[in-house]
Amino acid sequence: MSQERSLTDIGPDKSLLLVDDDEPFLRRLERAMEKRGFEVEAALSVAAGKAIATARPPAYAVVDLRLEDGNGLDVVETLRAKRPDARIVVLTGYGAIATAVAAVKIGATDYLSKPADANDITAALLADGEEMPPPPENPMSADRVRWEHIQRVYELCDRNVSETARRLNMHRRTLQRILAKRSPR
Repeated sequence: MSQERSLTDIGPDKSLLLVDDDEPFLRRLERAMEKRGFEVEAALSVAAGKAIATARPPAYAVVDLRLEDGNGLDVVETLRAKRPDARIVVLTGYGAIATAVAAVKIGATDYLSKPADANDITAALLADGEEMPPPPENPMSADRVRWEHIQRVYELCDRNVSETARRLNMHRRTLQRILAKRSPR
């Protein structure tokens, strides 16, 4: 999507709330979205995001799903209650169908897996819903998706290899070999 088109598509209310606990990513995205014409407010936590959503509900929001102090869907719910017409994109490094469904049911407009760049996010925020978004330019490989899933389950099992192997229905040694390798591209 070109920058010129995004500037005209934003509309009269250019307010955008960004909620992510990864501060370097948040600051980069904040600058990129300001260049695209948005008036950005950034929050590093669920509490700060909910406070902004309550006090000054924005027209647009980009919310990370997993934050240090809770679940980003709480921010989505608060914003949806205050401003039903807001366009909300949920971001996460742990893409899963169940969380995507939960995000959309709660009121998210779209759901993107990290790493998503400012162009992907702008396209999702401004999509009219009638046309399918273009496929990502750099989709994750199947090996990377598998690795991300294994890492997520491993973290959810408090880094317990035996429990993770049981839940993934794989041999413990196989899992140890996978965990010892670097992430695929």
